[in-house]
Amino acid sequence: QVHVVESGGGLVQAGGSLRLSCAASGKPSVVYAMGWFRQAPGKEREFVATISWSGSSSFYADSVKGRFTISRDDAKNTVYLQMNSLKPEDTAIYYCASRSGWTSTQAAAYDNWGQGTQVTVSS
Repeated sequence: QVHVVESGGGLVQAGGSLRLSCAASGKPSVVYAMGWFRQAPGKEREFVATISWSGSSSFYADSVKGRFTISRDDAKNTVYLQMNSLKPEDTAIYYCASRSGWTSTQAAAYDNWGQGTQVTVSS
């Protein structure tokens, strides 16, 4: 089983940048994809980005496409979410998750979740 822990959240002004990290531990018996999701107050958890086990494929929500970049460094067992040109509507708790097999944009497809890290974008 894979355990994940997020870090890197904080308070930033609109137009600024943050980089979130997701450290994975444990030894998966199969290769796994990673995803980032977010949940704003009063809203459902939504997909942000996902990356394949090899790092060769990634997908983004339309709302973050062109502004956010997901990447992974398997030597460090870490996945990153670089967030640029942040907007107040990006304010949310960001969660990292892992799943066995291919990428997915569906939260229900992911097996292991972190506790989340708060991102607040001020206007």
